[in-house]
Amino acid sequence: MTELGLARLQFGVTTVYHFLFVPLTIGLSFLLAILETVYVKTQDPAYKKLVDFFGRLFLINFAVGVVTGILQEFQFGMNWSNYSRFVGDVFGAPLAVEALLAFFLESTFLGVWIFGWDRLSPRAHAWSMWLVAIGTSISAFWILVANSFMQEPVGYALRSGHAEMVNFFALLGNPQLWVEFPHVWLGSLATGAFFMTGVSAYYLVRGRHPELFDKTFRLGAVAALVASVLVFVVGHDQAQHLVTAQPMKIAASEALWHTSPERAPWTLVANIDTAHQRTTDAVQIPDLLSILAYNHTTGRVTGIDELQAQYVKRYGPGDYVPPVVPTFWSFRLMILAGTLMILAAAWAVWLIVEERHQRRPRFLKAMVWAIGLPYLAEIMGWIMTEVGRQPWVVFGLETTANGVSPTVSATEVWITLVGFGLLYGAMAVADVYLLLKYIRLGPDVGEPDEPRLEADLI
Repeated sequence: MTELGLARLQFGVTTVYHFLFVPLTIGLSFLLAILETVYVKTQDPAYKKLVDFFGRLFLINFAVGVVTGILQEFQFGMNWSNYSRFVGDVFGAPLAVEALLAFFLESTFLGVWIFGWDRLSPRAHAWSMWLVAIGTSISAFWILVANSFMQEPVGYALRSGHAEMVNFFALLGNPQLWVEFPHVWLGSLATGAFFMTGVSAYYLVRGRHPELFDKTFRLGAVAALVASVLVFVVGHDQAQHLVTAQPMKIAASEALWHTSPERAPWTLVANIDTAHQRTTDAVQIPDLLSILAYNHTTGRVTGIDELQAQYVKRYGPGDYVPPVVPTFWSFRLMILAGTLMILAAAWAVWLIVEERHQRRPRFLKAMVWAIGLPYLAEIMGWIMTEVGRQPWVVFGLETTANGVSPTVSATEVWITLVGFGLLYGAMAVADVYLLLKYIRLGPDVGEPDEPRLEADLI
């Protein structure tokens, strides 16, 4: 592999790995804040015990997420120095605000929350978790300010071969940001909700502490349903924005080689032949692509070949077609996972209304495995977002090939890739071990250890 291919592989792997921890941190912090608020209002000790239990799991996830996030920063200087020089004046500002404002806010009040149980009033202690939750959301916002610039550059001027920020508030008003941030935040809430529901289902199916975990099962299921439905709604808005902002990404996500007919069908599955630029054996839903793009049954969607010709005229000679196969299938896997999330959460809420959820062991076991659905949706969504933007690292301004570091060899990237892989692998083992350990121990940490979690899911 070339230096460029290895640099892309390393950044993709480490970013996806880091993103396994971010959504749970955002979503679970808000659910913890709700639980503790209920405790303050009711003074029911059951809620305090639940906050303590899920708080331990939150802290494990938070700690590993921080470490994986730190390593992300090194890659900008190591493998992407040309990119850093080109966009640093714009990209650095939101990252600095994220570190100095949002991360300090969440980490400071997380410390207050950890050590303040016996030192603060219940109300003040609950507020500390709310500030942690707000801090995680602010942190995500500023990261997405930077990412949105890469997707749709605004508020800049090209001077001496660099992008320089001329309007900070234009970054905050970026149209891409205001469809991307709600989508990511709601997806994170769904991740925390499915995690809480799945862990609670694990206890309910075993008959352990049903008086406790019935409460979090209900809260998690309702939050999962609301968040999953809203993710679809906001995701629809984001896709419509891409029709005009990044039409090539939409065309690649549909494997649409030529401009569609007036009533454009949406392809469910297909065999994609990139060598001959054709799509065969397609299973299609009539008019759905036009509906997704324009909210009515008519409307053409521009194809890859036509967009390639337009981009050559606009940007000069080059291949502006992203990898079609991963963009196409990651989009469909994201939609599949999101659909399953809505169905699973709706099923859970229906059984809760009927007061039958505790009498359905197979359903409860399925909800444990459903913890993975939001992760699948988020990973596929990010792959579609970033791969579909290629060959641009900053859309319309700098290609990925021009952003890579010119002096870093393939051997050096291999060394760091293997090093990061070993470090991340060790952290993954530690993270899973600790999560399973404290899940098995339950809300009463002193009780004897239980059999392995996996044995009850077979």
